[in-house]
Parts: sequence; structure tokens; C-alpha cells
Amino acid sequence: MIDFHTHILPNIDDGSKSVEETFELLKEAKQAGFDSVISTSHYMEGYYEVNVAEREVWINAISEKLNKMGIALKLYMGNEIYITDKIISLLEKGKATSINNSNYILFEFPLNSKPMNMYETIYEMLEYKLIPILAHPERYVFIQKEPEIVYDLIQKGVLMQSNFGSILGRYGEKAALIVKKLLKNNMVHFLGTDVHKKNTIYQQVPEALRAIEIIVGEEKLEELTNTNPRLVLENKRIEIDEPQNIKLSLKEKIMVNFSK
Repeated sequence: MIDFHTHILPNIDDGSKSVEETFELLKEAKQAGFDSVISTSHYMEGYYEVNVAEREVWINAISEKLNKMGIALKLYMGNEIYITDKIISLLEKGKATSINNSNYILFEFPLNSKPMNMYETIYEMLEYKLIPILAHPERYVFIQKEPEIVYDLIQKGVLMQSNFGSILGRYGEKAALIVKKLLKNNMVHFLGTDVHKKNTIYQQVPEALRAIEIIVGEEKLEELTNTNPRLVLENKRIEIDEPQNIKLSLKEKIMVNFSK
């Protein structure tokens, strides 16, 4: 499997706090069944701004050490870019990067508010022949209230990456409900741990895999955890299944709109 979304580099963002923790996380990843890990450090203007060159040094050094330790785990570089109208500029200046220098770019929204520049930013990425991948759509409050937004974004060319932990309730019952709906309706294209700390999600990956397989089946699970991520790393086209728009029951609408 390929872990599509991680924060494993030390002292880069709100993820790993030390080199020692980085290697603990990578050992956990291997034990959980991953053979490849994509490092998607946050890039957020004014907060997390470590450039591509510096992160590449880390990736190379860690990969060399893993090889010496006899740990068969491949590392790839990417970013989780906080939505901004400067995404193209960040890429051109080497501040942020696509995934493994491909046309695929992982980005995120603010968790608690709908970004005003959402569609404009997405259109700009598409105009530059980039393929936007939205990180954990199930976690955004405005999407929990209007999950049909995900359908609309997919129709416009955006792909979706959900977190393993969402189905287990790590981000609350609303995120758990929405990720199940997304999985059932062909609206998830990649899965990632979004790991930040040791002794957290990697131990729960087997449980999450079982829960997801019940919904999508073995073949689809392989697509989400290996086939599609591999195509991204190789910068190849992904053929997606036709999504079905989400419909919430009255009870579900009440839950996502009014419960804490």
C-alpha cells in the first residue's frame, strides 16, 4: 500500500517533532502494511513555509538511512497546500510542490469555513494542467452540511483523498457519516493516514481497512490504496468511476447541521 498523506518530516510543520519520531512513524507505517509513503508537509503562508529544496534534503537523507537499516520503504515528496490564490506562484518558485513532481497537487481548505476563492483557485490549477486532489473532504464543516459540493468538485475535475481515521470516528461522527457516504458513492479516489504523531493512526489502519472494504469491496480498496496512488507517482491518468450525488436523510441533515 501507499500512504498518500503524511506529516512525517521532522520539525517542518505540526507533524513529527524529531528525527527519532520520524523513524518511529516510518517503522509504524511499515508494520501497518505500507511499502511507500508520500510526505505531504503543510505549506501554509505565514505558518509553514519550508521550501522544496530543504525538504528534498530530508527525504534523501531519511531514505538513505532506511536503506542502511534494511527497511524497505520508499519515500516520495509532496505538499498539502493550504488554499491560496498564489498556488501557481508557490510551485514556480520552488516553495511548494506537486506530488513527486507530477501534475497532481494535494491541497486543503480551512476546516471551519468555505473559502471565498475556492472555484477560482481550482480553475487556475486546471488551466495550468494540474490535477487538484482535495485532502480529507469529509472533515470540512461546510462540506458536512452540503456534501453535494464534493460531487460538483469532482465533476469539475477535482479528485478526493479521505483519511483512514475518518471511518473510525477519529474526527467525529459527522466526518464518519460523510466519509461513508463518499465511499458508497464513488467519491473517494485515495486514502491516507494524515499521520502527525507516533502511536496514533498507524495502529488503527487494519481496522480501518476492514471497515472500508465492507463498503467498497476488495477490488476498490486496492484501487484506493495502491493502484491510484501509483498512477499519481508515475504521473499517469486515473480513470474514475462515475460518482453518484449524495443524499442525506432528514435525520442525517439534522445531525450535521445542529449537533456539536
